[in-house]
Amino acid sequence: MKIAQLRKDDFYIPILKTLDELGGSGSVEEIDNRVIELTGIGEDDLSVRYEKSNALMVPDKISWGRSYLRMAGLIQSETKGLWVLTEEGRKALAEGDAPVHARVAQAVKDYHKAYNASKATERKAAATAVIPAAGEESDTDWTDQLLAKLMSVDPYAFERLAQRLLRTAGFTQVEVTGKSGDGGIDGKGVVRVNLVSFHVLFQCKRYQGSVSAGTVRDFRGAMQGRADKGLIITTGTFTPDARREATRDGAPAIDLIDGQSLCQLLKDNRLGVKVQMVEQMTIVPEFFDEI
Repeated sequence: MKIAQLRKDDFYIPILKTLDELGGSGSVEEIDNRVIELTGIGEDDLSVRYEKSNALMVPDKISWGRSYLRMAGLIQSETKGLWVLTEEGRKALAEGDAPVHARVAQAVKDYHKAYNASKATERKAAATAVIPAAGEESDTDWTDQLLAKLMSVDPYAFERLAQRLLRTAGFTQVEVTGKSGDGGIDGKGVVRVNLVSFHVLFQCKRYQGSVSAGTVRDFRGAMQGRADKGLIITTGTFTPDARREATRDGAPAIDLIDGQSLCQLLKDNRLGVKVQMVEQMTIVPEFFDEI
């Protein structure tokens, strides 16, 4: 089939399969690359452009496919070009091609029917933790609740959360490996800084206590010659020796994210944390005195 004959709905299933293979979330670059592989689109076809706009045809059609899947609630978009497979998307993918296409077609029909009357209400992401209103609880309370939740999830789910957080932060090609006997390396990714890219290996530690200097040394040994940077993410803390070891002179530096920093990152990126802004009024007596 010629590229010009491909429709956006030809990409529905490849997009869903790609997100499922990527662990439930992926960047635009990751999705496009894998979808192109699944559909068998060749190099020559990738250079085909629309006659009027001169835009590349394949990325545009994949983009429209994502938009329509989002309209049907099968995927959702997050900050910085991150796309996430919803639970409904997983169910639809398991049901087969026809139900997916039928569901998207119905969603598009409903959207156009309601468009002139009112804007469709955006789907709100479910929150696993809520930051209390000002004056109700201290900041410590919500971080304690969040860390307790993180300690209760499946270990692999915690690794997938780290994967999703890194993607939200701009990492690409983020994979969870979790191979036993691999020096504690749980995953890898690539981060671009200006024109330079760095390969990063990461380790996830669901600790209530402190990560030791020995853990940092072992991780550095495992990543030797395999990556440019290392990253350790924990729900606990790092001992002073561990922090010194991470930045020891003459050794590759390893970045450390402790439990409090992790909570802040999840809050900033709205991953499992819902932020409620509270309006507060303060009377200014001197204003009335000067009238």
